[in-house]
Amino acid sequence: MINVEINGVLKRCKKGTRVIDLIDNKEKEYVSCKVGHRVRELTYKLNKSTAVELLTLDNEESVRIYESSLRFIFAMACKKLYPELNIRFSYHISRSIFVKILNGGQIFTEEMLQNIKKEMLSIVSEAIPFERETISIEEARDLYEEYHLQDKLELLEYRPENTVHVYRCGWYLNYFYSYMVPSTDYLDKFNLILYEPGIILQYPRAEEKGKLPKFKEEVKYGKTLKEANIWGKTIDAETVARINNNVRGKGLIDFIHSCEARHNKMICELGDRIAKNNKVKLIAIAGPTSSGKTTFSNRLRIELLTKGIKPVKLSMDDYYIDRDLIKPDENGKVDLEDINTIDIKLFNEHIYRLIQGEEVELPRFDFTIGKRVRGKKVKIDKESPIIIEGIHALNEKLTSSIPGEMKFKVYISPHIQINLDNQNPISMTQLRLVRRLVRDKMFRNSSALRTLSMWESVRQGEFKWIYNTEEEADYVFNSELSYELCVLKKYALPLLKKIDKENEYYIEANRLIKFLKYFIEIDESMVPCDSLLREFIGGSCFKE
Repeated sequence: MINVEINGVLKRCKKGTRVIDLIDNKEKEYVSCKVGHRVRELTYKLNKSTAVELLTLDNEESVRIYESSLRFIFAMACKKLYPELNIRFSYHISRSIFVKILNGGQIFTEEMLQNIKKEMLSIVSEAIPFERETISIEEARDLYEEYHLQDKLELLEYRPENTVHVYRCGWYLNYFYSYMVPSTDYLDKFNLILYEPGIILQYPRAEEKGKLPKFKEEVKYGKTLKEANIWGKTIDAETVARINNNVRGKGLIDFIHSCEARHNKMICELGDRIAKNNKVKLIAIAGPTSSGKTTFSNRLRIELLTKGIKPVKLSMDDYYIDRDLIKPDENGKVDLEDINTIDIKLFNEHIYRLIQGEEVELPRFDFTIGKRVRGKKVKIDKESPIIIEGIHALNEKLTSSIPGEMKFKVYISPHIQINLDNQNPISMTQLRLVRRLVRDKMFRNSSALRTLSMWESVRQGEFKWIYNTEEEADYVFNSELSYELCVLKKYALPLLKKIDKENEYYIEANRLIKFLKYFIEIDESMVPCDSLLREFIGGSCFKE
C-alpha cells in the first residue's frame, strides 16, 4: 500500500492504482495531473507514495493534451467518413487550429463540416478510452502505409529510436506527440467553423480559463500565415522530412540562401514603403521575445541608408525607471515587462524634441546597478527618422506625442508553417522558445531551467502587451528561416537533455526534444554573418 495526497487530501491505495481511479471526475473537470513535479495523464499508475495535483483547462499543459486529443478525434472522424482525404493541421488565427485538404483542388464544404462534427460528437458520446501502445519501426511503417500517411513514413527515416508510441482509440491508431485525455467523453468543448478553404477547429485556452476563445478575424496575421504556407510549398519545406531532404541534398547552399534572400526581399520592400512616405519620423518595431528585433532593426537601418535616409536608433531599455521604484502587483510580483516600467513621459518628451531638431541628453540604463545614469547627447537633422524597437514599441501610450501620420509601425515574429508531419504542427511559440534557450545560454550564461522557469511569465506578458498590436502594424515581417532549427538543434538539444526526468520542466524540455531530434544538423559556419539567426547563436557582424 502507498499514501497519495491528492489536492491536499490523503488517500491510501495499492501500488499500480491509476490517478483517475482515486478521484471523482464526473464533470470531466480535471484533464491531467502533476505527480510530484511531473505532468502526467490521469491514467498514470502510482507506484510510490507521492503528492498529486489535479489540473484543469486553466493549465497550459492540460490545454495542450486536450488540443492534441481533439486533433486525434478530428482525424479519426475524417478517416471514417472520407478515407481518401489527406488533411493537414496548422496553428492559425484566433488561437485555433486550421484544417485543410491536401488532395489537389478539394476544399471542405458546409455539409462536410456538419458530417465531421456529428461524427466527432458521436465519438465523444461513446467515451472510448485512449490506450497507449509501443510498436516497432516496422509495425509503424505497416500502419502508416495502411493509412496512406506518406508524410509519417518520410519522417520515420529520421527517427533515432527503434520503437514508436501510438494511441489506440477503438478501431483507430495514431500518434500526436503528446499525452491524451483518458477517454473521448472529455472532448465535448470544441467548435468547428468553415473558413475557406478549410475548417477552423477551436479548443479551450488556458488564458481564457478553459473556455473557447471568441473567434476573432485577424486579417494581417492570416495573410502572413498564408504567405508562409506558400513559401513552404515554394521551397518544398512544409515538413521536417522535406527540410531534411533539402539539407542532405546538393542544394543545401541554395536552400540557406533562398531563405535569407526572402528576408532581404521583405526588408527591401519595407524600405521602399518607408522611403515613399516623407512624413515618417518614427519607425517603431515590436514583436514577442526572440523574434529577432535587434538584427532586423540594424538591417532595416542599412537598407534605409542605401536610399539616402539616415535613421537613428534609440534604445527603449535606457528609459526603464529605477528598479527600486517599480511597484509589485497585487500578488507581490514585479512584472518587468509592464509598460509602466518605462518612463513614458520622458520617452515621449525626448522623441518629440529630437524630431523637432533639438539636442537631447539621453539616459543610459545601467543594468548592473538597476538605475538610470546620464548618457550621451544626441541631435539629429529633421530628415532623419528615429528607429525604436521593443515589446511596447507599437503601444500608442509610449509615443502619444507623435501624430499617427508620422509613425510607421512594424510587427516582427517568426510565423512558421512547418509540421513534423501533416497532423502535427510545430508552433511558433516553440520555435521562439528554442531561440531563447540558445540565446540565453550563449549571451547570458543562463541555464535551460532558468529560461523555462521564466517562460510562463514571458508568455503572459506577450498576451497582455504584444499580440493585440499586430493588426495595427503597417508592415508584418516574418522572421522565420526555414533552415534555422537545423542549426539551433546543435545548441539546444544538449541543454534540454540535461534536465532531469523528475524536474517540473522536463515535460516542456521533452516536448522540444521530440521535434528537434528529427532535424539534420547544419553547421553554423554556413549561416551568413548578417543573418537574423546570428542574434541567437553569435557571430553577428552587427555590434551593439
